[in-house]
Amino acid sequence: MSGGIHFHHAKAEIEHPVARRPRQLPADISTFINRAKEMRLMDKLAAEQLGRPNAGAVHVITGMAGVGKTALAIRQAHRLAPRFPDGQLYINLRGYDPGIPINALVALSRFLVELGVPVAAVPGDTDTAAATYRSLVADRAILIVLDNAASVAQVRPLIPGGANCVTLITSRNQLSSLTIHEGARRITIGTLTERDSVTLLRKTTAGYRTEDPPHKVAELARLCARLPLALRIAAERAVSHPHTSIDELIEGLRGESSLWDMLSVGDEGEEESVEPVFSWSYRALSADSARLFRLLGVHPSYDLSINSIAALSETPVRRTRQLLDSLVAAHMIEQIVPGRYEVHDLLRAYALDKANVDETPGSREKALVRVLDWHLHTAGAARERLTPAYGHVPLEDHGGEITPQLFADYDSAADWAEAEDANLPALVAAAVKAGLDGHAWRLALLAANARAPSAPATTWPAVGLAGVAAARRTGDRMGEADLYRALGYAHVELNQLDESLVNHGKSVELYRTLNDPEGLAESLNALGVANMRWRKLAVAARCFQEAKEIVDRGGSLDWQNLLVVNIASVHLEAGRLDEARRGMEQSLRFNRAVGNTRDIGHALRQLSAIHLDQGAAATALRLAKEAVDLALDLRNHMVEGYWLLAVADAHTALGQFDDALTAYQRSAALHRRLGDRGREARAWHGTGVIYQLLGRTEEAADFHRTAAKTQHELGHAWYEAIARDSLATALADRNPAQSLDQLRSAHELLRAFDDPRARALRDTVEAKLREIHDPR
Repeated sequence: MSGGIHFHHAKAEIEHPVARRPRQLPADISTFINRAKEMRLMDKLAAEQLGRPNAGAVHVITGMAGVGKTALAIRQAHRLAPRFPDGQLYINLRGYDPGIPINALVALSRFLVELGVPVAAVPGDTDTAAATYRSLVADRAILIVLDNAASVAQVRPLIPGGANCVTLITSRNQLSSLTIHEGARRITIGTLTERDSVTLLRKTTAGYRTEDPPHKVAELARLCARLPLALRIAAERAVSHPHTSIDELIEGLRGESSLWDMLSVGDEGEEESVEPVFSWSYRALSADSARLFRLLGVHPSYDLSINSIAALSETPVRRTRQLLDSLVAAHMIEQIVPGRYEVHDLLRAYALDKANVDETPGSREKALVRVLDWHLHTAGAARERLTPAYGHVPLEDHGGEITPQLFADYDSAADWAEAEDANLPALVAAAVKAGLDGHAWRLALLAANARAPSAPATTWPAVGLAGVAAARRTGDRMGEADLYRALGYAHVELNQLDESLVNHGKSVELYRTLNDPEGLAESLNALGVANMRWRKLAVAARCFQEAKEIVDRGGSLDWQNLLVVNIASVHLEAGRLDEARRGMEQSLRFNRAVGNTRDIGHALRQLSAIHLDQGAAATALRLAKEAVDLALDLRNHMVEGYWLLAVADAHTALGQFDDALTAYQRSAALHRRLGDRGREARAWHGTGVIYQLLGRTEEAADFHRTAAKTQHELGHAWYEAIARDSLATALADRNPAQSLDQLRSAHELLRAFDDPRARALRDTVEAKLREIHDPR
């Protein structure tokens, strides 16, 4: 054992992995005007609130739509950012978007990713995710910007409890409950003064228009209701028509509303106050640009890819890019990254209104169908790269009306899936709302089968249930059965055994009723996997064996091989090593021949465990390292973390404790981020074993105690028994009575298992009990 590992530090890294320092703030707005009074007030309030015992500063910036709440929040955030070295978080909650607002769980998922937790890893419920979030930021100085919040429910779970954090919230609503219960301070902003409005117009048109009389510019500002959003659009119109006189610009804008004198700029008329400016700019667009703009109101996604927009409008990508450039130039849309765009909620609502007026119901539906078809077929292409051996979803011919995106390799498909993941719930909801249930259930299923390695399991079950309902309405019982199976897998990832078994059971029952052998085999395999996770080996074996009998009568070679692997895994868990080794070696040969990377890695990991059990630790280490290298190629943290346990176990057997601790630490950190507490606890247990071997029994007991507690909470009786047996060893010299209690608990837990490995462990525990004269 070298002196390079500091053990207390190692424990801290496992329990508190180093978090990332996010830098999420959008770019500051170069034409920002004034608001100095509001910023000085926020500075003062922050100074008063920061450092309070149980909460940091919370500021709610309220005001009407288009008044510049977001611009103020971002400007203030950039001013404050140097005071928050641990990071800045930002999210647009889209509380007023015509589509679906971002709920608290989705927002927490994204924040946890930025803090070092992959999106796929957040806990499956809002309360647990919020607790994890608060724990990660508790002792850190982080600035949080929650933009466009519609309700307290959206933001309350996102407000940290740390005294060194500042949270800036923008909303059209007062959010009074935050003031009452969280001590939030409200900053209400109104329209710009006439002087500031003129300054903004002058600043934006500088270099293009210098001769416009001040009183005329002031009149133009009044026609824009002195709202920054409207003023910037008007300024862009003035810049793009430098030879049009200011009088003509004013008359054109005034003509957009014959009721201008009655327009309100208060809370009741906020959309109407900017609509004349929108209409004025919209009418200046070319016919093709105007059509594209109004169709964007039909697009369900939060942020829109250029290829999906091309499908929406049935326009070639090259021409679509030109039209989008013209809309960006007119400030009607924003380009957020190359190839992706978003629309301000007011402009999206206006676009949808124009689509309802200027497009026929048929043309709107066809546009929606095209964009849904594009996502369906592109997701199908991604699935062929990500999960080629399984997860096929039957798709109807798109008739050549769209050009789905294709993918050259695994990485490009994973990149697309990650970029589009947040849009899928909105796409499914739009399909349901439009009565396009066939699209809805297929999109929901592809959201599971074409998931990127980092995609969330936490938010998908709600999408899956919507898909089940849609499939049921169409009478597609196979689709319903497939979705139940996908729900079962998702609940396994979330360590929710009961929910997993219920959904897998429904899938099996449906496929038996449908007399569909292929679907039944897949669902039986899934049910077996769920039972394996909780070490219900006899049930798992029956499921796998029945599935294998089905596929042996005519199933694909991929599925025949998969079931060989799973049956071999049951043998391995049970301690029947010769049977396990034959199956795994057969699987490895097959997968190397066909190039199934993930299945190669799984076979290598299992063969590593077999060799370790048989005393060949060096071979076990070589195989496990090869598996982890494949996991890195797959960008899959779930399998990397799991396969690292095999690397650590082999290093431990070889007495290479430094390397073993490093692997356990990495595995524990990955599993914590993934939300897999059971496998995280296995890494803790392995670390405890090393401490015990080094004679550090007190530290060993701490790790084993935590592992046992976690496995107990999850209902993993087998791993709880292993942890309690090791805890008994760690306590034997210092506290014999507690050691005896742990042995008795382990023995009782092991009564539930009757396979060779379990009997051997139970015999070991009984021998220890006899040594201390306990009759058990």
